[in-house]
Amino acid sequence: MSEVAGSARSRMPRVIFSRIVRDFSRVAIVFVTMAAGCRSRPEVVRMATTTSVENSGLLAKVLPAFSQQTHVAVEVLAVGSGQALNLLKRGEVAVGLTHDPQAEAAALASGAITGYRKIMFNDFVIVGPSADPASITTASDAVDAFARIAASDVMFVSRGDASGTYSREQELWALAKRRPAPNRLLEVGQGMGGTLRVANEKSAYTLSDRATFEQFRSTLRLTSLFEGGSALLNTYAVFLRPGLSGTERAAASALTQWLAEGEGRQLVAGFVANGRTVFQVWPLGTPRESPADLPPLAAAHVH
Repeated sequence: MSEVAGSARSRMPRVIFSRIVRDFSRVAIVFVTMAAGCRSRPEVVRMATTTSVENSGLLAKVLPAFSQQTHVAVEVLAVGSGQALNLLKRGEVAVGLTHDPQAEAAALASGAITGYRKIMFNDFVIVGPSADPASITTASDAVDAFARIAASDVMFVSRGDASGTYSREQELWALAKRRPAPNRLLEVGQGMGGTLRVANEKSAYTLSDRATFEQFRSTLRLTSLFEGGSALLNTYAVFLRPGLSGTERAAASALTQWLAEGEGRQLVAGFVANGRTVFQVWPLGTPRESPADLPPLAAAHVH
């Protein structure tokens, strides 16, 4: 065997080993890059909430701060409260934010939601044309105002959807023991903003949450004609879908905690629409784990 041939054979293991190390390094770099890319992608939590919260502009004001602090993006599905609860039941979202205590109580009893906490409140207002043809400004309470609307020949525009506002409207008709004639009760099946626009076009009455009405007020000819009283108190709660795990549970829990206990409270308290504060945060130390819980009566009259 020649020295040249022997030397070539002796170099072969070193060459092969060098290639293996080089190839392994390339693969390792790819995996490290992929891992870093995975870490750089933010977590996403899906939240179903009411159109009234979305239409008010509140979420656009407060959620960017949450995402900046936690690197958790929030995907919002704005629907009626009933639809929001159904999305949780079907496992399509992780967090809910609604304002329908009756529906929330049923969902809690069935185990469809968990981690329930009230986080804020405001009130409903009965709005209509400034001429007030049903004379509801002199009504003794909200039930009397609804009875006067039902007895008059004016039109009432209803959301006609599975929302907390529609649920409260139905309660008020039931307490008034009368409803407008079918030709004077227009159910539009729209969110709060759309319902207000239709009521404006028809010079009709409607029930609105205060925050959305204030957000749209400058574009409407409608005015708030009756407000105040426990029948128009409007409470909002946040909760989780049961069975969450891993990063989804961590992200969802971080969002609800931020709204209920963290900086979200201050941002909600500072939110204004049309120059007015339209939400009050739930007082700490006040019961809030049940849909029947109410804020202190002194704070419940939001004007």
